[in-house]
Amino acid sequence: MADLFETPDTPSESNAPRPLADRLRPRTLSEVIGQDQVLGPDGPLGVMLSSGALSSLVFWGPPGVGKTTIARLLAHETDLHFVQISAIFTGVPELRKVFEAAKHRRANGQGTLLFVDEIHRFNKAQQDGFLPHMEDGTILLVGATTENPSFELNAALLSRAQVLVLKRLTLADLELLTQRAEQELGRSLPLDGDAREALLEMADGDGRAILNLVEQVAAWKVEGKLDTKALSMRLMRRAAQYDKSGDAHYNLISALHKSVRGSDPDAALYWFARMLESGEDPRYLARRITRMAVEDIGLADPQAQAVCLQGWETYERLGSPEGELALAQALVYLALAPKSNAAYTAYKGAVQSARKTGSEPPPKHILNAPTRLMAEQGYGKGYAYDHDAEDGFSGQNYFPETMKRPVLYVPVERGFERELKKRLDYFTRLRIKRTDG
Repeated sequence: MADLFETPDTPSESNAPRPLADRLRPRTLSEVIGQDQVLGPDGPLGVMLSSGALSSLVFWGPPGVGKTTIARLLAHETDLHFVQISAIFTGVPELRKVFEAAKHRRANGQGTLLFVDEIHRFNKAQQDGFLPHMEDGTILLVGATTENPSFELNAALLSRAQVLVLKRLTLADLELLTQRAEQELGRSLPLDGDAREALLEMADGDGRAILNLVEQVAAWKVEGKLDTKALSMRLMRRAAQYDKSGDAHYNLISALHKSVRGSDPDAALYWFARMLESGEDPRYLARRITRMAVEDIGLADPQAQAVCLQGWETYERLGSPEGELALAQALVYLALAPKSNAAYTAYKGAVQSARKTGSEPPPKHILNAPTRLMAEQGYGKGYAYDHDAEDGFSGQNYFPETMKRPVLYVPVERGFERELKKRLDYFTRLRIKRTDG
């Protein structure tokens, strides 16, 4: 009797129709397309297999790049029994049965490669449940995840497994898959060159997606070759991989932010459009764009923050899709504005100083003395009213008396902060003069 959750290597009915993606599943690791950085002779898996020392693994990569296939082939090449489960559908009772079956197998001299799809879906307690079985050799764990393992998996599990990054397939990889599919089908796709390239782009780096698209197109009864327009009328473009709470979300907002910081309006607009096309909330982007103005431009261009707020308000008034243009304009303004994080850095430094000296009182000369007792205690004594001082500047100390004066705000020689630096230097010279005097 087959083990629970075991995935057979062959269909139960040999005559049953099989999808093209299943028929083209690689039979050896050498047939896997697009992951040479992992499977090549000098890649981590290639080295493990050649040395005969395979360890537990976590495959991290987007959908359709071969995670399941590679795991299955690893089991075959190492003579391990292959068991596949999904964290979405598997609970603690089912896991116990899997581990128990693996123990029986081990007692009979056969190891088990347990492939766990979407392993990041298991909670901490469930992930901890794998540890003793990994340590005593009951299972060799191969997990698969589309999310960043360092955020989603326990440190204890990660310390016992090597993370291997699988990359999305390139257009060249997808073309090679398409050629294999055409050989399997015995006919070429009815597409001209541009339409063929458009089909590859529709797959968005997903090998399973391109094979499904090829299967659809190959089934069409058409005369001659279709162009890109005809193809787009018959096929909907595949939605880009995007999870508003997942790794892709944070990767794209990071790319957008760094493009603005790097003064590249074209790249900033590209990532902005990528996020909008994937369904991101424009209000989230408006908030993040405004943050960029505060964090990366600051007082080098004080107008930048106002431009962002105006763009945000315009979006609220116009709505989509017209309102996105106002946000795009703000984004271009930020990308081309002079950059400074001096105020941002100064604020972080002030926070650190405040945490270290949080109990130190202000100097008494800058405290008000509304009562006689407070006046007798020296509150307000010696305070110099700046408006009465020469140049409107007294140069008094405003930090706690026991605290060494820090230097927090260091303006840059860019944009409006160039003027602020002149003012700061002026007051610094006056302060030294007043102190020495």
